[in-house]
Amino acid sequence: MEKISVSKATLGRIPTYLNYLRELSPEKVPYISATTISKELNLGEVQVRKDLAVVSGAGRPRLGYETEVLIEQLEDCLGRNKMTYAVLVGTGRLGRALLQYDGFEHFGVKITAAFDCNEQVINLDSKTEILPMNQFDSFCKEHKINIGIITVGEGSAQQVCDQMVKSGITAIWNFAPCKLHVPGSVLLQNENLALSLAHLRNRLSHAQETPNEKI
Repeated sequence: MEKISVSKATLGRIPTYLNYLRELSPEKVPYISATTISKELNLGEVQVRKDLAVVSGAGRPRLGYETEVLIEQLEDCLGRNKMTYAVLVGTGRLGRALLQYDGFEHFGVKITAAFDCNEQVINLDSKTEILPMNQFDSFCKEHKINIGIITVGEGSAQQVCDQMVKSGITAIWNFAPCKLHVPGSVLLQNENLALSLAHLRNRLSHAQETPNEKI
């Protein structure tokens, strides 16, 4: 299937559509419309139509979407049929919270292992195996890791980033509060939690000043 560009907002709603459709029987409900989906999920019909159009086109006139096909297309969009493997470096509170989160696999990403330079956290009771950093390069190359997640402090973030690039990782999700430098061939996504919270607070303040507006 040809790769499509899906917005972050649409991507966030696709699991909701998918979970609803999976509760249906394709034999009893062979076709379903965006109108029906929007009513059942209490979402705006226009928004649902736009989301589904990105993934599956406009549907058939008077029939809507073929339920079984739509499920497959939504799964394909989330990447569930082709898992991408990731590793995480830094198993402090934030790192462990990410390791405990079950939702990544819904979007086609599986964290296969975590790494830390602190020997006291190696192989502690964890859902995901925690390994020492001296095994990082060999693990990434052996398991063909594509994504690296950085949850270390600012002081060591660039060093970890460089090691990820050296190990063949081509996409990095950075939670360290600093600017990282990567080659042009490497994708970098910075996640500033403090900035996101500040942005939410400012939106809340604005909404309280203009209560008729939606946040």
